[in-house]
Amino acid sequence: MRQALFVLFIAALAMLALAACDAGASVPNPGVTLTDDAGRAVSVVSNPQRIVSLAPSNTEILFALGLGDQVVGVTDFCDYPPEATAKAKVGGITPNVEQIVTLKPDLVVTIGGDPFPAELITRLEELGLPTLVLAPKDLDSVYHDIELVGQATGKQAEAKKLVDDMKARAQAVTDKCKNVASRPTVFYELDATDAAKPFTVGPGSWHDTFIQIAGGTNVAANAPSPWVQFSMEELVKSDPALIILGDANRGVTADAVKAREGWGSLKAVQSGAIYPIDDNLISRPGPRVVDGLEALARIIHPELF
Repeated sequence: MRQALFVLFIAALAMLALAACDAGASVPNPGVTLTDDAGRAVSVVSNPQRIVSLAPSNTEILFALGLGDQVVGVTDFCDYPPEATAKAKVGGITPNVEQIVTLKPDLVVTIGGDPFPAELITRLEELGLPTLVLAPKDLDSVYHDIELVGQATGKQAEAKKLVDDMKARAQAVTDKCKNVASRPTVFYELDATDAAKPFTVGPGSWHDTFIQIAGGTNVAANAPSPWVQFSMEELVKSDPALIILGDANRGVTADAVKAREGWGSLKAVQSGAIYPIDDNLISRPGPRVVDGLEALARIIHPELF
């Protein structure tokens, strides 16, 4: 009899707990403490339900892990996937702290380094908002950051599956291109508003690394910085076999390149080897970077794909 009463008592407690949950009562949540890319210890509640993303790459990671419904705020630049454009906007390079606060996030996922204002991260911390900094430098750190977000959001399995797929695809490109007989010279155009001094990519950029993996030779590989302006003299001297238009998203076309003064003598222009690419695939260190690597490889070595 006493045992039966004890069972009934436990059952009653369970029913009360369920009722409390249905009524919206909070349940203690131990959460998790993680080390982010800034070396900070960040305590996050388990399975955060209100997430603000402060970078397009972070937004893409969150959606790829199936967290779209939990994302309540994004930046003005977050345009992928299309569903992200419907989320509340919190500003651009310098997000609006007040707007972030009004969204009541239990997790903010941001980036670090220039041009992102470091003081913003400090301010968010002061306001008690758990803020995870992602600052990947290479493919391995992109994989790490996806898994880090998975740990922070209870999506470890989804993160592992995504990372495993990305690794397999990136390795496939590496294997196909590592022993190519020739490595065509590539000029990757970022911005040619001034066609006599176009911006391109140098060492330390994602683009330079990916061009190498994809079996090409970046004509600006010895430039002094990751983002540089090439003079017309340098461009003519390097005479690239391929021109890849990272500014195609802004309406730049192969015909526009052919019409530029002084560009007609270039090997790539004469052969018509001018190719558009979606630069977001490469410049955003998120789940689609492998798409960018594959796109580059198909341009540089179409015979392999």
